[in-house]
Amino acid sequence: MNPTIPARHRTVAVDIGGIMVGGGHPIVVQSMTNTDTADVEATARQVAALARAGSELVRITVDRDEAAAAVPRIKERLLKMGITAPLIGDFHYIGHKLLATHPACAEALDKYRINPGNVGFKEKKDRQFSAIIEMALKYGKPVRIGANWGSLDQELLTKLMDENAKSPNPRDAREVTREAMVQSALLSAARAEEIGLPRNRIILSAKVSAVQDLIAVYGELARRSDYALHLGLTEAGMGTKGIVASSAALGVLLQQGIGDTIRISLTPEPGGDRTREVQVAQELLQTMGLRTFVPLVAACPGCGRTTSTTFQELAADIQSFIRDSMPEWKTRYPGVETLQVAVMGCIVNGPGESKHADIGISLPGTGEQPTAPVFIDGKKAATLRGPTLAADFKQMVVDYIERRFGRQLGKAAAAE
Repeated sequence: MNPTIPARHRTVAVDIGGIMVGGGHPIVVQSMTNTDTADVEATARQVAALARAGSELVRITVDRDEAAAAVPRIKERLLKMGITAPLIGDFHYIGHKLLATHPACAEALDKYRINPGNVGFKEKKDRQFSAIIEMALKYGKPVRIGANWGSLDQELLTKLMDENAKSPNPRDAREVTREAMVQSALLSAARAEEIGLPRNRIILSAKVSAVQDLIAVYGELARRSDYALHLGLTEAGMGTKGIVASSAALGVLLQQGIGDTIRISLTPEPGGDRTREVQVAQELLQTMGLRTFVPLVAACPGCGRTTSTTFQELAADIQSFIRDSMPEWKTRYPGVETLQVAVMGCIVNGPGESKHADIGISLPGTGEQPTAPVFIDGKKAATLRGPTLAADFKQMVVDYIERRFGRQLGKAAAAE
């Protein structure tokens, strides 16, 4: 084991449509559509885009009869497109009715997600919760019990607040709310087990929107249980704010070995690409050394020695080229995701960083000779110059991949 990688919190493995979550299996990336699920074509297209971007599980909203009726048609459409990513149904308020009324939906989904804070209220709560668990038992589906800060079980919260007020050493209200989140998830999981749902078909989550709250809540969940855990900062926000907040919270938990599947809940920019959240999740896991998805491109930040934008343009070009090529490369070049590429901007760190990469180029800085040495496996292999420099280096990357990873494919075929 790599000593720099944290030991994982011990959890029970859950099979979600053939994807294993927990039990020491690789941390799984998931995402969620924002289409109207009743729109079969739009939803299928977005699920396909998310899956092709690397989302290993995809969640869809099932909020009304039209959406539930569309689910089996979405699944059929996806299979025709060659998309097999498991589908998760997100249920709130009337999930028990939708699953009972639409058995084809209950069958087509690979997992149900329910919120103990709105599955039912007062005397209806246990009955409606039990109905969903019984449907999961009938169709052999796992369930994520997902508590949420914004829709927390108010009866439970009120009870804990009242108890806290009578305590000789009352805690801060925020601490009590965190405890309510933990108890909501754990009590609901215990009730699901009482009804008959085995532990290896239960995943827990407790979504909050503040970094320190998320770290505290999941720390307690991990300490008190061995259920598989889904991590995510809810309402993380847009752009850099959402990316930074999610990465900060999840990074701390993952470093503690907590978390079996993650989602980066980004609010997309108007007209923005929904797959951005998948890319961020992959990059978080890869930069922490927990998984590898795509070749890494190292590039210097630039300074007064790099007044030309050449290295920035080439780094962006190479990074986009690699990500766009990965669907094909994955099938042709096993192990290509471990490739490391460097695109550097001047002589200060350029040659050294390029030597550390599998293949790297050190572009000329301001006032330097207009030449760019290329290093392969730590040794200088060529010097590029002129208007075709970018295209020439890109071709050298492709040639390197073919030589190094193409041989692995040949060896695998020969072994068979």
